[in-house]
Amino acid sequence: MNPYQIIKSRRVTEKGRVLESLHKAESNRSLKRCKSPKLVFNVHPDANKTQIKQAVEEIYADKKVKVTSVNTVSIGPKQRRVRGYIGKTAAYKKAIVTFRPGDIIEEQV
Repeated sequence: MNPYQIIKSRRVTEKGRVLESLHKAESNRSLKRCKSPKLVFNVHPDANKTQIKQAVEEIYADKKVKVTSVNTVSIGPKQRRVRGYIGKTAAYKKAIVTFRPGDIIEEQV
């Protein structure tokens, strides 16, 4: 599978921004120990952790980053009501990717 088919997009949320900035945190001792930056991606539902790791390293090969761990979460559809009709939101899978300490991807999102 193409790495761009595995990694669909960056997931930009408030919680994702907190995870990105953990390696710069100085507010307390437990946060100072977090030296590894983390990024959150939307991924293909059938992709496994090894495929996600290889795809991220291939996409960001010019930055020479190495992935230390990948955590995945599959989110199922939820019922929503719009104008009296019941529908469902789309299901998706996200991956939280941890890099080596010092590796960073500086991108404007």
